[in-house]
Amino acid sequence: MLTVNNLSVQFGKRILFDEVNTTFTQGNCYGVIGANGAGKSTFLKILAGDIDPTSGRVFLEPGKRMSVLNQNHNMFDEHTVLETVMMGNKVLFAVKSEMDALYADYDDANADRIGELQVQFEEMNGWNAESDAGAMLSNLGISSDMHYTLMGEVEGKLKVRVLLAQALFGNPDVLVMDEPTNDLDFETISWLENFLANYENTVIVVSHDRHFLDAVCTHISDIDFSKINHFSGNYTFWYESSQLAARQKAQQNKKAEEKKAELEEFIRRFSANVAKSKQATSRKKMIDKLNLEEIKPSSRRYPAIIFDVEREAGDQILHIQNLAASVDGEVLFKNVDLNMAKGDKVVVFSKDSRATSAFYEIINGNQIADAGTFDWGITTTQSYLPNDNSSFFTDGSLNLVDWLRQFVKTEEERDEVYVRGFLGKMIFSGEEALKKCTVLSGGEKVRCMLSRMMMIRANVLMLDEPTNHLDLESITAFNNSLKNFKGSVLFTTHDHEFAQTVANRVLEITPNGVIDRYMTFDEYLDDEKIQEMRKKMYS
Repeated sequence: MLTVNNLSVQFGKRILFDEVNTTFTQGNCYGVIGANGAGKSTFLKILAGDIDPTSGRVFLEPGKRMSVLNQNHNMFDEHTVLETVMMGNKVLFAVKSEMDALYADYDDANADRIGELQVQFEEMNGWNAESDAGAMLSNLGISSDMHYTLMGEVEGKLKVRVLLAQALFGNPDVLVMDEPTNDLDFETISWLENFLANYENTVIVVSHDRHFLDAVCTHISDIDFSKINHFSGNYTFWYESSQLAARQKAQQNKKAEEKKAELEEFIRRFSANVAKSKQATSRKKMIDKLNLEEIKPSSRRYPAIIFDVEREAGDQILHIQNLAASVDGEVLFKNVDLNMAKGDKVVVFSKDSRATSAFYEIINGNQIADAGTFDWGITTTQSYLPNDNSSFFTDGSLNLVDWLRQFVKTEEERDEVYVRGFLGKMIFSGEEALKKCTVLSGGEKVRCMLSRMMMIRANVLMLDEPTNHLDLESITAFNNSLKNFKGSVLFTTHDHEFAQTVANRVLEITPNGVIDRYMTFDEYLDDEKIQEMRKKMYS
């Protein structure tokens, strides 16, 4: 359906893609992955026709329609929400617009043309377009009273949902999306997962959300060594199989028959897990297509994120009573009570990200609460990764070695080899460790903050949206590290897999109180009584 022929992209001396040949077929969902800078977003822009390759071409089968998730959030500010969604089908909207204009200036000379347009409109199911667009918006949490609001008057996070509805509208033959889950809440992401899992056409998506990739993808399209290779399966299968292949490659003395048996057993185990999963829909026939020959080691570099504790904490970690916070008179949360015990790993979340950030700032002593108290256990030591880390990177005279030295505890730890060891674990090796701290990207800053946290060796970690700006490799390594961490954790994340696999407790803070449950994140979201309670807490 969509074919890429001899595609090359070069910026100066840097070759991003070199003679790429690949095909995207109907009924499959391709998750495009690659290290930061590999060219994921560039590739999607080439597919969409927004930029031209250096050489080669993209060929879409005649008569097929491609839809692209728009990244320009202000492009449709002069149009209503409903119009913006219908503009996702450009041909249909053009027919409707011409027909409306002719009706507005109707005379006998227009009659034949109006008749032709009406036939086209009916063939495209145009008479149901408004109701279909409205249903799509409602499913994405945009209420009917907003459908005729101008996009220029819609707040940013809701605009994202409207543009997502626009991309999905009209059942496009090829759907191209770059980070579609950004700024969506868990409920909306779940709806999108279910929608795409049952979508019968072609989907090509870039995402850092592993749960989302696992839920929707039949194939992983890996950008590596300036090429693109498709692998049957979802992200978890690709990651685990590539890790297995890397271990086998290192085992030079292992017989070929033993390696094959190990791979076959891995596929059987994975197949059984998929069959039990609620995501095992009719769309996910990927297991039948798995091929031992496809399984190859990846060239990815994964950071070594290892959180050790200097000393073990006692049973009492954190006690909070009646905590409350507001901003400009608007209540963010109130009546927050929490008694956190040793070993608790608590996902703290809210529909308002200002609430969770205020919560962390208060318990770290950076902000004064409106009411309430908090007390840390006397055996605890805390380490905090804030959502906004910009204040840590203001001194332009510091390279990364000197930057990290600020946080050492003893004179012995100031040794450059010791400090470089922590930076090296986060893939700042050689000359990279001498970069100035003010020229770092968002992801590099987070990796520096993680180096700092590892050096502190605290027994309580606090993480406010820790996966922001990180690539899939860093997110995966970070996630695995927290699962194995022996201390206690308070964290907030939009990464579903992070929340589900790390947390043993859920704390939701709202303007009308808290919901606190010892359970997994999926159990929390699937509990009907809790969902009814949540609606009341936010009303």
